[in-house]
Amino acid sequence: MNRRAFLKTLGTAGTALATAPAVAATLVARDAAAASGTQLATLYDLSKCVGCGACVAACREAHEADYPEPKKPFPKMYPERVKAEDFSTKRDIDNRLTPYNWLFIQSATVDRNGTPITVNLPRRCMHCVHPPCVELCPWGSAVRHNDGAVVIDAGICLGGAKCRTVCPWAIPQRQTGVGLYLDLLPAFAGNGVMYKCDRCHSRVAAGGKPACVEACPYEVQTIGPRPEIIAAAHALAKATGGYIYGETENGGTNTLYVSPVPFADLDAALQTGPGQPGLHAAADVMGKEQNLATAVLMAPIAGIAAGLLRLSSRFKAAAPKEDDHA
Repeated sequence: MNRRAFLKTLGTAGTALATAPAVAATLVARDAAAASGTQLATLYDLSKCVGCGACVAACREAHEADYPEPKKPFPKMYPERVKAEDFSTKRDIDNRLTPYNWLFIQSATVDRNGTPITVNLPRRCMHCVHPPCVELCPWGSAVRHNDGAVVIDAGICLGGAKCRTVCPWAIPQRQTGVGLYLDLLPAFAGNGVMYKCDRCHSRVAAGGKPACVEACPYEVQTIGPRPEIIAAAHALAKATGGYIYGETENGGTNTLYVSPVPFADLDAALQTGPGQPGLHAAADVMGKEQNLATAVLMAPIAGIAAGLLRLSSRFKAAAPKEDDHA
């Protein structure tokens, strides 16, 4: 990292000297949990995936209660260029990520030494080691837990979509007409709630496994401490002549794929677009000086904002419903 440029970025806020120790601590701490093995990672052996969709169905069943139920008509947004995003009438879509589909199967066929090889890829949040969605969310509604799961708190998310903008794969998806923004400034304060895979954090915290892992009939996925998963990925790649994705992308993720064909070839063959991420060589978003400086400066503000939003959410939950007075 270019120290002079980094401090210059901090200096624009007039706090470079005051925050420099915090910056150094952030650089050290953000990788410590991953190296220690407290973060869990998943390994996908793509040579085993047949694209049956059992994982997708299991994910939907496990998270049915978490899916949004929007209020309509939607508030008019200002400025008018802010558009509503509504998947509530398209809940059955399963060929992309949506607020109602946190996992889907991508397929691509690649010619390998004259032989066509079809690879199926279960796609969902990568659960980055130092996720930009967490570190750059202005409201503190995205959180990375100690086990490496990156979770959006739907109770305080305002749907501003900063998380999707900074995500290298644009994973989070927005549903308009739901969430705390409706009780604040619905025309200005966001546009709904962002949704994505939480890697079944509550199930894992209780000693279980993610629903998709349990449901797979072909044992495509393995979950365990990140150092062990990385070692297993390298052993598998060496044994099969395969290729690894996720170990270093965006500075490292807690989702690793091992494929029988190069990921650059898969990326070129994939159908990509909104809700359909690619497999490009993603640079470390939080390794950029400006982004890391912004994260350090925003952390106290985001923490305060998250506290206030949680307080607002509790007041909303405690408020008597209109029917209570009927």
